[in-house]
Amino acid sequence: MILLIIIGVFLIMAGFSLRANDNPLSKFSSIFKIFGFVLILLALFSSMFKQIDAGKVGVKSLYGNVEPDVLQSGLHIINPLLDVTIFDAQTQNYTMSAIHNEGAQEGDDAIRVLSNDGLEVVIDLTVLYRVIPNDAPKILKGIGENYNDKIVRPVTRTRIRDNAVYYDAVALYSTKREEFQQRIFKSIEADFKARGLVLEQLLIRNINLPASVKTTIESKINAEQDAQKMTFVLQKEKQEAERKRVEAQGIADYQKIISTGLTDKQLQYEQIKAQKEIATSPNTKIIFMGKGSAPVILSDK
Repeated sequence: MILLIIIGVFLIMAGFSLRANDNPLSKFSSIFKIFGFVLILLALFSSMFKQIDAGKVGVKSLYGNVEPDVLQSGLHIINPLLDVTIFDAQTQNYTMSAIHNEGAQEGDDAIRVLSNDGLEVVIDLTVLYRVIPNDAPKILKGIGENYNDKIVRPVTRTRIRDNAVYYDAVALYSTKREEFQQRIFKSIEADFKARGLVLEQLLIRNINLPASVKTTIESKINAEQDAQKMTFVLQKEKQEAERKRVEAQGIADYQKIISTGLTDKQLQYEQIKAQKEIATSPNTKIIFMGKGSAPVILSDK
């Protein structure tokens, strides 16, 4: 817009200059002036319309004076002299990671903190946040457009360091990780809200401990797993021993019943029943009966 206005003013001045001088181009002075006025009007007319995309808001300012109201998504007719700064009101993320080119900053950008037991813990973190649309003028006036580096990054890193000192390294890595995340979320949320930002989620992506601490934790976990395995084996052996004891007791009880409950007459009756079944079998050929002794049965098989 400004460029068109400058060109238009230059053409108008050229038109008046050609008309005042005895110049062969003086006959074109009116054309220069008309064309200059058209460019100025076109620039002013086009700057009256401002398109705000979905998920964005526009902050109006006139000669450095920021207006409190914002332009929502859509087409607006505004003062052509206004300067409109676009703010993204959608969810944004800021990642700080030890992996090269994974975070917002190049190189190792992980957060290094000291735990309660004096050990250095390396934390990879992602912050999900968004701009409060109605607070965009306050952000432009008090912070500027670069609120990532001025607010999001330093506030997050400071609050994490301030809260990490309440936990030892092993607790941060295991049992207290969720509690630590909730604690820093509350403190960062309050700081963001005071500056026109909403903290949506805080994601602790990774917590790295010193190598010596990792070795100790792994040894402890392996020992606990071995102990659990041995407990299972012993329990299984006890169950097997109990099963065998019950089985042996059952056999002993059965033998006791047999030895005390069967009479000679009952045994003779069972013997006769068995001989009858053998005699009626189609495979039996000859039966020899001896006096006072058990019969001998021969089969064809």
